Amino acid sequence: MRAYEVPAPTGLDSWIPVERDDPKPGRGQVLVKMRVVALNYRDILVATGRYRFPAAFPKNLVPVSDGAGEVVEVGAEVTRVRCGDRVAGLFAQTWLGGAQAADSRDGTLGGAIDGVLAEYRVFDQGGLVTVPDHLSFEEGATLPCAAVTAWNALFGLKSLQPGQTVLALGTGGVSIFATQFARAAGARVIVISSNDAKLDKARSIGATDLVNYTTHPDWDAEVRGLTGGRGVDQVIEIGGTGTLPRSIKSVAPGGVISLIGMLSGGSTIDPMAILGAGCVVRGVFVGSRELFETMNRAVAFHRIHPVIDRVFDFDAAKEALAYLDKGSHVGKVVIRMA
Repeated sequence: MRAYEVPAPTGLDSWIPVERDDPKPGRGQVLVKMRVVALNYRDILVATGRYRFPAAFPKNLVPVSDGAGEVVEVGAEVTRVRCGDRVAGLFAQTWLGGAQAADSRDGTLGGAIDGVLAEYRVFDQGGLVTVPDHLSFEEGATLPCAAVTAWNALFGLKSLQPGQTVLALGTGGVSIFATQFARAAGARVIVISSNDAKLDKARSIGATDLVNYTTHPDWDAEVRGLTGGRGVDQVIEIGGTGTLPRSIKSVAPGGVISLIGMLSGGSTIDPMAILGAGCVVRGVFVGSRELFETMNRAVAFHRIHPVIDRVFDFDAAKEALAYLDKGSHVGKVVIRMA
């Protein structure tokens, strides 16, 4: 089968096309023919050696955590799926439900273990969920990381309520999914970006208020103004240390800031600011199979369609990674296997 490997994390060009033996499922395992994979910013960090979480980097790692495909063979004692099912893999293969386990990072696709940028992938049957019927393979491939992360942020700790307000930073996959989920839940969504065209796209999928942070560098004051001085109930924080101080200034007392990404730097965090805001700053590490399946029921009920910015062919996988790195996308970038 065809696949890509990362012999060493040396840069965006470190993905190497290879031929591997076709895998076979064992007891309790499932063979999936991968149809589409979807990229995340994490894939850039892994390829460039900047992924900071403590996971052993396997030599000749197959990259990419997110993908959807079709079950083509099952091993003995498989009961959760059957041949022909359309499925997606869990980001953290061993986190099935409940609170995050200490070893959940040890089974993360495309980082601690081989990912899905290959024509076939064997999964334990417990590491799969079925894709909602109304979604294409392209759309289903976008769900495992960005969508589950957004769902966990909004509903995993303190469930978002109708009439509350969400602040989403940027227009990448997590923020766009959060916008869609929050609107489906009856919430108001404020989106900030440096690009008016991206903001227009965010409005088209449900954002109710838009702030250009180039025009308004003190965007926290704009957010406060839009909420009548109260602040927002939840923040989708993808910037990290560079934006977190303003996110803290934007949140209402008792609000939740879900720290998801580390795209910017340069500032130190004052603990007194968190104390003064009376907010919760929470690190979000994707989510469990239980959260994934709950999210899929909402996606199916509301007929939510993921936003896909661009589709690349398998042979152009490295071009897709470079395109993601430019940051001009809105939503998800995907690679079609065939």
